[in-house]
Formats: sequence, C-alpha cells, structure tokens
Amino acid sequence: MKTLLLTGATGFVGGNLLVREAQCGTRILAPVRSADKLRRQLAEEGISSENVIALDTDPSTWESIQPTHALLSAGVLFARNREEYRRVNVEWTLRVLDALPSDCRVVVLSSQAAGGPTPAGADARTERHHDTPITLYGESKLELEQAIQRSHSRRSITLLRPPMVLGARDTATLPLFKMAAGPVRPKPGLGKKEYSFIAVEDLLEAVDASWKNGALGPFYVASDGTITDFELIRTAARATGGRGVTVPVPQILIKCFSLLVDAVPSLRASAPSLTQDRARDIWEDRWVVDSSLFRRTTHWKSTRGLQYSLQSAHDFYVRAGHLKRHIAKEP
Repeated sequence: MKTLLLTGATGFVGGNLLVREAQCGTRILAPVRSADKLRRQLAEEGISSENVIALDTDPSTWESIQPTHALLSAGVLFARNREEYRRVNVEWTLRVLDALPSDCRVVVLSSQAAGGPTPAGADARTERHHDTPITLYGESKLELEQAIQRSHSRRSITLLRPPMVLGARDTATLPLFKMAAGPVRPKPGLGKKEYSFIAVEDLLEAVDASWKNGALGPFYVASDGTITDFELIRTAARATGGRGVTVPVPQILIKCFSLLVDAVPSLRASAPSLTQDRARDIWEDRWVVDSSLFRRTTHWKSTRGLQYSLQSAHDFYVRAGHLKRHIAKEP
C-alpha cells in the first residue's frame, strides 16, 4: 500500500496533492503546525481524514513511520533575513530527509529561483547554465539542493525546479485577480517581461513521473512556450470580467515603494513580495526555462495552458468567497 509523507500539506502544491491522494485512499503522513487547520481543510474539501495522519513538525518525534513515497513541498517564501529562510528551506528539510527510510522515493520541490533569471543572450535557462540566484529565497533553495547532492547522493531523491505555479488552491495570485478586475491595471516596467509557468496539475504529474523514474536532477519543469506579463494580466482580467487598462509603471517607482515596504512593518506584512530582496525578481525581464531534459528523461509532458490555470485559480477564489463570480453579459 502506498504511504505518502507530505510536507506543505496545507499549502498550494502540497494541498493539491493532499486532495488527490486522499481521494484515492492513500495513507498520508502530514507534518503540520496545526492539525486543526489540516482537518478543517479536508472538511472544506469534503474529504474524510480517516487516512490522513497529522505529525508533529519535529522529525525526532516520528516513530515507526515507513512512507513509500514523499513530496517535500513546504518552504518559506517570504522571510526577513537569510537565517529565517535557512531554518525551514534548508535545515528543517534536511532533517525530514534524514528521518525517511532509505528506500523511500522522494521528490523535493526547489524553485526556478535557485537558478536565477534567464542568462543574457539565452532563449531559456537550462540545467547547463551556472546557477545565479538573485534573492535570499533563491539562495536558500540552491543551498538545499547542494546539501542534498552532497549528503544523499545515493538515494532516490529528485529535485524539481518549477517556475511560476498556477491553479486551484493558490493564494498568491489573489492580488493579481483583484488588480485585473479594476479600471487601471498597473504593470511593473515599461517593456514586456517574459516568463515560464506550470499548471499545478502538470507539476503533480511531474512528481508522479519523478517517483517512477528516480532521476536525480535538478530539473526545470514548465509548460511549453512562454507568457508575457501583459498576457498574464489580460488572461486574469478575462476570468474576472475586468475591462480596465493595463498601465506600465516605471520600475524606479516600484524600487522606491520596496524601500517603503521594508521600512513599514504593516506594509511588509501585506506586501511581502515587494520587499527589497524579493522585488529583485521583478527587475528581470526574462524568467524563462527549458524543461526538455526532464521531458526526455521521464517522458512527461505538460498539457494545460495559461487560460485553464488562471480560470482554475479564479474559480477557487470564488468558491472560497474571496472573489465574486463574473457573469458574462449578453451583447
């Protein structure tokens, strides 16, 4: 019987895998800070918690767990300093790995941020390019990868580097939809920016392929093709019924605002992606990756596009009561 150790079960990617596997009757072991939150999440999804076991977040308290598979998707996205990122993204994740059986099939979710933006002159970043993370978050993900490669090189641990992940049960794109529904849609930078993305369902299928294949990586996993920031905003607006105008904003204004965010605690709490460190991601014009190596290695392929992914995210927000459902008017 499949037994899954899942970190990040109350998050975005982990939450989607939790629902899928719970519906299949998989026995799930979920280290969480709040067992009550996990139970409420399952209840909201209409899923029995019979096969879901909440664990303490301290791996030293785990006794006799024998998971056959593991997805380590938990991580800190926004922190105040390097040490806060390291504590969870590196040190805690390594402790979880040490607590797992040596024959457990493990996938660790890293991030495109570990590699950095697309190098100048390249169409896309590949595994052959030198890693150049530009944020503390990206540095912590790269440090984790390097630690795993040093200490667990003989184990079946696959490292995946997804770009922007979109889909249902996301929480990070709510500001995008609220902005897209308004009359004025500000876009950082005067020119277009290009990105890779992946639908959460495609990412979970990449996890499945990794469990079966066992290749180590790190691998970039993304949907085919690229999107622009204009296209991202326009597609979100279509889902919300927004009829506003996208207005490019000079990046110097965003940089000034990031200084203010760092200086004002309430702003830092409400806009963590606009701190000086995390806003470095915004300055770059290309965050495009090539997932050909992973496709050749595992025969995985993405099948879901941008419109599907954003519509799924939008519909989730409507169900959760965060957005009103758009009803198209007859012409």
